[in-house]
Formats: sequence, C-alpha cells, structure tokens
Amino acid sequence: MTTRVKICGVSTAGVLEAAVAEGASEVGLVFFPRSPRNVSAEEAAALAAAAPAGITVVGLFVDPTDEALESVLSVARLDLLQLHGNESPERVAEIRRRTGKPAMKAIKVGDPDDIEAARRYDGIADRLLFDAKAPSTEGRFMPGGNALTFDWRMLAGLDWPCPWMLSGGLTPDTVAEAIRTSGAPGVDVSSGVESAPGVKDTSLIAAFIRAAAGA
Repeated sequence: MTTRVKICGVSTAGVLEAAVAEGASEVGLVFFPRSPRNVSAEEAAALAAAAPAGITVVGLFVDPTDEALESVLSVARLDLLQLHGNESPERVAEIRRRTGKPAMKAIKVGDPDDIEAARRYDGIADRLLFDAKAPSTEGRFMPGGNALTFDWRMLAGLDWPCPWMLSGGLTPDTVAEAIRTSGAPGVDVSSGVESAPGVKDTSLIAAFIRAAAGA
C-alpha cells in the first residue's frame, strides 16, 4: 500500500506545484498567526484553487472559533480540517457538524498514555494525526512544526477505527525508518523539508517523498 504524504505549511504556489509534482497526496495550509507558515484566507483561496483534483487540501487550525473557521471556509476550498489544539471530542463533533467538513484531530504524544487518550475520539474524528508533544515549560514551541519527535514504537501494531498519520520531526533521512517502525499509513512533514522556518525547500520535499515511497 502506498504511504500517503502530506506536505504541511505550504504558503507559495511554487511549493504547492513541487509537492504535487513529486507525488504528495495532501497539502496543508496553516491558519495560526504565530506560525511562520501562516497564510491569510485570501492566500489560501488562491493556493486551494491551484491544487489539482485528487489532492486533499487540509486547513490547520488551533482551537479555532466558529468565526475563524467561517472566515476561511467562506472563501477557500478546504477538504479536511486539521484541529491541532486542545479541542475536546465534543468540540471536534461540533466543528464537523457546523462546517460539514471532515476533521483530523492531532494527538500530541509524549508517552503511551497520550496514545490511549486518543480513543476518546473514536467515532468522532475522521482521522488522527500523532505528533510529538512539546515540553510544556517551553513557551517558544508552536502547537506543531517544532522538529520534535517521539518513540514511534508506541504506535506499532495498534488498531485504529479510522485512518491515521504520523508527524513530528520527520526528515528525508528518518521517514522510511519511522514508517517501518510505526506502521504508519501516512506521514505529515513541515519543518523537516525547510531550509529555514516557514521556507520550504523543494529538493527536500522531493527527497522526503521518495524516501516515504521506498519505505
């Protein structure tokens, strides 16, 4: 089975084109003002319009209000909402109902208990994303894209009722091992294919996708 690859933090047409050309199945647009990858609703609309049929356009939000979601969805095509904050199962369900969009809930992993806590989203989230948990004492960390990783063995052999992806500190050099170790059917990368925060490197994108395909 082919591993799905999501390139997150896409902010320019050139990067979008490169990701699609290399075989990415999904592109992520970030709506979080503190992130160096943040895009406006208008920028997102242009990028989403440029994404060819068959490419899933994912919008990343962090504890969004209904108004924040509407401000983007009213102008931009998003196929999937990535909820990367502290959204409860009830809030995920409400967002799905209000927007009519499927939702992927990010689960921040530091130990096995965090993975088991993801069971709360069974039957609610359409997909899960397992990402590395940032140290709570370090305010400099973002909700995602921190180049942090976790022990992928914690995911090995686990059965989930919905599709899932692996994220957190993946690079072209580590993604194949991460897939083999965790059994992940999909991977998500942002900082691991950047030359600087928020600046995607198309050669790294190509290398990452090739490595994932060869895992």
